[in-house]
Amino acid sequence: TVLTMGGIVERQCRQALEALVSGDEELARTVSRSDYEVNKLELDISALCTDILARRQPAARDLRMVVAIIRMASNLERIGDEAAKVGRMAAKLADDREKQSFYGEPVHLGEGVSAMLRGALDSFARLDVDAAIEVIARDHEIDREFKTLTRLLMTHMMEQPHRVKNMLRVNSCARAFERIGDHAVNLCEEVIYLVEGNDVRHLSLEEVRQRHST
Repeated sequence: TVLTMGGIVERQCRQALEALVSGDEELARTVSRSDYEVNKLELDISALCTDILARRQPAARDLRMVVAIIRMASNLERIGDEAAKVGRMAAKLADDREKQSFYGEPVHLGEGVSAMLRGALDSFARLDVDAAIEVIARDHEIDREFKTLTRLLMTHMMEQPHRVKNMLRVNSCARAFERIGDHAVNLCEEVIYLVEGNDVRHLSLEEVRQRHST
């Protein structure tokens, strides 16, 4: 199911963040290994939904459910890919003894994104549109944090050119976290589509709220 897949992906994100903080290479590799399981689940869900569309020809809300689940599974698979990317970078950064001097910001970003993912999955489990909109509203702050962090890392690279390679790896982790946040927003948009029938993709937060209130 989507929630099973979501649980695995959420664990991947948590482990990737832990590996980045602790430098645990084995934990980092565990994140990458989990990606196979996530990919298989996406294929299974897609095949099941395709079969339902072909055999049962669902209408109205049932059709929305199938469409939403296909798109949610795709987004979860991409979140898994981004978490695996963080895991790979964390393994390469494991021996960086100076990392604590600038790891606070990417870790904070990762924690915020993990909370968004939890909120997105909870909103789906409860079919709670208000909770989904709350998660969407957090994305602006994540984007702001990512831009600030990128500027900070550029400054560090100019001041410490011998550490450029590792700082670029940290920036790759931050970009992966930012993309996970974007996919969490996509999950919430599918919750809104499923519950209300409103396709709010590509709409601003205010437009999403306006559609919900009418």
